[in-house]
Amino acid sequence: MHLAYPAVLSALLFCTGLYGVLARRNAILVLMSVELMLNAVNLNLVAFDVWLSKAAEETLHSGQALTLFTIAIAAAEIGIGLAIVLAVHRNSGTSDIDKLRDTAEGHEPDGPDTETPATGTAEKAEATA
Repeated sequence: MHLAYPAVLSALLFCTGLYGVLARRNAILVLMSVELMLNAVNLNLVAFDVWLSKAAEETLHSGQALTLFTIAIAAAEIGIGLAIVLAVHRNSGTSDIDKLRDTAEGHEPDGPDTETPATGTAEKAEATA
């Protein structure tokens, strides 16, 4: 099998994961996209390890060993990431990244539904008078 097949598949997986990280607003979907990107890197590591082992006399399989290390790190990352996302979801009631960023910065969302306290009390005072 040629090296181009796993390399193209890995590039497609990585681009799909990158799109998921940049376009998604849900924290769990962002974590899944990061995992997809890590799996694309793992596929590349194994493919290049097999390709280079055909050319070398000694086969150390360092690409496969690095892939196992990456899988272990990814498992720890997803476990800690999900624990953080679940804790934040319990406290704030949402896992939307934009809303979490706004609350972390101390900004209130500005939208057509929200009213500022000064205009809200003035309108209520006029309505009661």
